[in-house]
Amino acid sequence: MRLYEYEAKKIFEHEDIPIPRQFGTIQSPEEVEKISQLNFPIMGKAMALIGGRGKAGGIKKINDLNEAKIAVNDLLRLKIHGYPVNKVLLEEAIDIQGEIYLGVTTDPISFDVVLITSALGGIDIEEVAKSNPDAIWKKSLPDNPVFLPENIVIDATAFLISQFPQLNNVKEKLQSVISNLYTTFQKYDTKVCEINPLIVSDDSKLIAVDAKIVLDDNALYRQSVLLSRLGIDPESKRHDVAEQTRFEARAHKAGIIGYLDLLPEPEKFEKDPEKLYVGLVPGGAGYGIFSIDEVVNVGKKYFDGRVVPINFMDSGGGPRLSTVAKMFHLLMDHPVPDLIITSRFGGISSCDIFIRGLIKALRDRFAAEQRMVPVYGRMVGTDLPNARVYLEKAKKETPEPLKYLHIVVGNQKIMADIIKDGIEWFRLQVKQEKEP
Repeated sequence: MRLYEYEAKKIFEHEDIPIPRQFGTIQSPEEVEKISQLNFPIMGKAMALIGGRGKAGGIKKINDLNEAKIAVNDLLRLKIHGYPVNKVLLEEAIDIQGEIYLGVTTDPISFDVVLITSALGGIDIEEVAKSNPDAIWKKSLPDNPVFLPENIVIDATAFLISQFPQLNNVKEKLQSVISNLYTTFQKYDTKVCEINPLIVSDDSKLIAVDAKIVLDDNALYRQSVLLSRLGIDPESKRHDVAEQTRFEARAHKAGIIGYLDLLPEPEKFEKDPEKLYVGLVPGGAGYGIFSIDEVVNVGKKYFDGRVVPINFMDSGGGPRLSTVAKMFHLLMDHPVPDLIITSRFGGISSCDIFIRGLIKALRDRFAAEQRMVPVYGRMVGTDLPNARVYLEKAKKETPEPLKYLHIVVGNQKIMADIIKDGIEWFRLQVKQEKEP
């Protein structure tokens, strides 16, 4: 669950992380006049559960009351990446001497807690990572300490001062903010706790002018006091469609149950050329979770940890042929997977429907000259004889669209071996054939 900026700032204030003076959140231009003691200039910020507000015109500096009404009206009419703005935060404007990025998150592959900071704040940290990776300091904490060790606080502070010497004037304040942000991350069961930017003001203060907190949905039951304090009903889960990836939104619309991207911002994700990224089309929710774990385990055991599962997916019981086809279309339109591992353990679901849907997707994509991703897997169970006959006939009739399809029929191999064989098949045969 992602919090709005004003909600995250309430938490920051409670945890002794300095924030700008808050004048309130409003939902109409008329409410501006009802706010007492507005000290201009102020900032008007569109409240949206998605990034990119600045580029979309969702942040405005406001110099007087009349300008405030116009700005609030404009902000409330905005759509940011297609999502409407319903609230505007008004807060103190700060004179800026410098901007810092500071964040705590969890590595999506290793699941280690990671502290990240940079003296180049105010822009996307992903852009900094691409253009100037040396400007980023990162520290993994595999032991997941409750409080940030002092030596790490000192190292992070020293790095920032080396990049921005004026920070030496606020050294102790900076150390306090780093420690408190990490404590906030741990205390409230967050997945992301981020300040971008942490401002160094002209009067040598450190102020978090932006705030991003994403709570772990699985731990919300432990945070009922926090949610109540923020005015969020602890019994209801806020459905943040703005947090969906494009592929999660597409899966939901297509009726594909429980699709989740395991990598952050897949559209922007930069692949490591030394790693193999595996998409998963399993036969059920439990099997989907098992498949993720098994891909990681096989990767660690046989391939030096260079294999990365990219998604969770559940077909649901007895999916239609069209739904099966959509599942494979979805992953082949996804920019990350090099290989798709699939398994149909037919019980309620039919192997015959499964293989027909998969082959339809491959044939349609081949005819349309769309991206083709190699598929390796196994099918066993209901309607297996019909599925085997259809697969063999299809390979004879249309060999080209099915060139990189390999399905093991029957249960003579456990799924761990299927995954291992699929990765070796891709590396030794498919990848070599595709390379110029």
